[in-house]
Amino acid sequence: MPRAGEETTVARPLVLLDGQTASCAQVRDVARTDASAAVTAGGLERARAAAQLVADVAERMPVYGRTTGVGANRDQVVTESDMAEHGYRLLRSHAGGSGPLVAADLSRAMLVVRANQIAAGGSGVDPDVLGPLLDGVNAGLWVPVPRYGAIGTGDLTALAAAALCLLGERDWLPPPGQMTPPIAQPRFPLAPSDALAFLSSNAATIGEAALACSDLQELLRAAIVIAALSHCAVTASVEPYAAAVHEARRYPGQRAVAKVLRELLGTNRGRASRIQDPYGYRALPQVHGPGVDAVRHAARAVTAELNAAAENPLVDVVGGTVWHNGNFHTAYVGLALDAVRAALFQTAALSAARLGTLVEPAFTGLAPFLATDPPPSSGILILEYVAHSAIADLRRLAAPAALGSAVLSRGVEEHAGFSTQSARATTDFIDAYRIVLACELVAAVRALRLRQARPSRPALAAAFDQAAGPLPPGTADRALDTDLAAAQRLLPGLAAAAPLGFD
Repeated sequence: MPRAGEETTVARPLVLLDGQTASCAQVRDVARTDASAAVTAGGLERARAAAQLVADVAERMPVYGRTTGVGANRDQVVTESDMAEHGYRLLRSHAGGSGPLVAADLSRAMLVVRANQIAAGGSGVDPDVLGPLLDGVNAGLWVPVPRYGAIGTGDLTALAAAALCLLGERDWLPPPGQMTPPIAQPRFPLAPSDALAFLSSNAATIGEAALACSDLQELLRAAIVIAALSHCAVTASVEPYAAAVHEARRYPGQRAVAKVLRELLGTNRGRASRIQDPYGYRALPQVHGPGVDAVRHAARAVTAELNAAAENPLVDVVGGTVWHNGNFHTAYVGLALDAVRAALFQTAALSAARLGTLVEPAFTGLAPFLATDPPPSSGILILEYVAHSAIADLRRLAAPAALGSAVLSRGVEEHAGFSTQSARATTDFIDAYRIVLACELVAAVRALRLRQARPSRPALAAAFDQAAGPLPPGTADRALDTDLAAAQRLLPGLAAAAPLGFD
C-alpha cells in the first residue's frame, strides 16, 4: 500500500508488436499513451535475420541506398572510403521538412508503425534500434516532424528527423504540457548502411491513417446514437429501419446501421407522427451505411500496411536475396481515405438536415429554435450556422488527394499518390465532423428535455442520461460554445451504445 502523500501509478496495457498482427486501435492506444509497446521475440528474430542477410547480400551485389545513391543517384556507387559517411549525409539531407510540427500523437504513431514494420523482417535495419525507439514512445516523448515533406511515396523527411533524434543530432520533445522529458534522451548509433533502410517507409502516413480510422469508427457509432435521440425528439417513424427493407438491399453497412437503430428505437410502428419522414430519418441507413463500409475498407487497407514489409529494397530472408520494388507506393491507403471523406461528408450533411427539423415547430411541437424566452428569441438558431460552417470545411476536405501527381528526382520518380495529403485531410475532417455531431446532440437533448420525452428503450435512455448530465440544462438565450465543447467530449462515451462490428 502506498503511504499517505505518495503517488500511485497504474500500469498501462502492453501492446506486443510482432510485425504481423498490429491494429489501428493498438497504434492509437500507444500513440496517445493509453498503452505501452514492446516487440515480441519473434519480431526481433525476423528483424535480426533480415539485418544479417542484407549485410551479406551487399557484399556481393549492389543494394539500393546501401551501396548506391538514391533517386536519380541510384547508379552512383558509394565508394569504400565514403561508406562510413554517406548514410549520415543521406539522413541530414533528407531531414529537410518544413512548416509547423505535426501533433505529438501523430509523431508517436509514426514510431510505433515503424517499429512494427521493422519487426516484419523486410527492412534489414539493426533490431537493436527498437529498444530506444520504443523507450521514447513509452515515455510519451515524440520527435519533431514538420508538416510538409512527403507525397505518399515515403515519409523521408519525417523518418530522417527521427533518425537524427536517435543519433543525438536532434532532441526528442517532452510530452505535451511538460517542460522536460521524463527520461534521458533515447539514443542509438544507427549504422550508416541502415540510413535508407530506416527511412524507406510510409510510417508517418500510415500512423496518421490508423489514428483517423480509429477516431472515425468511434464517431460513426456516436452519430447513430445522436440520430436516434433526434428521432425520438421529432417522433419519427421506425418503419424505414425494418429488417425486411435492408435485407432487400443487403449492403453490409446499411444493414448494420438499421440493426443498431432497431435496437435503440424498437420496432413499434404505432408512434410515428408522419407516414414518411424527411431523408434525415428515412434514408439514414442508406446514407450512413456507405460511411461505415468506407471506414471498414480503409481500416483493412491501413492494417495491411501496418503489418507489411513494404520496403525498397525488400530483404527476402527465405529467398536469400533483396528485391528492388515499388511497395513504397501507398495508393491503397490514399484512395481508401479519399473514399472515406466523400462518404462521411454525406453523413454530416444528413446530420445538419436533422438539426433543421429540431428547430422547426412542425416537427417538435415546440417554439421555433427551441427557444423559451419571449418571442422572437433565438434559442439554438446559431447551431445551424456552426454546423454548416463545419460542413463547408468538410466539403473542401472531401476533395480527393489522389487527383494530384508529381514528377521528381530528374524524372526517375514520375508518380505520386499523395496518400500523405489524404491522411492529413482526414485528420482535419475529423475535427469538423465532431462539431457537426455536437450541434445535433445539443439540439436533440434540448428538444427531449423540453418535451419531457426521455427515450423508452434502455440503451438509448442511458445514452440520453449520459449526455443530459454534462450538458447545461438552461434554455434561456445564451452563448452555446461551452455546450458544444461539452458535447464533443461526450462523443466517445455515446459511441459505446451503437456496436457496429468494426473490430
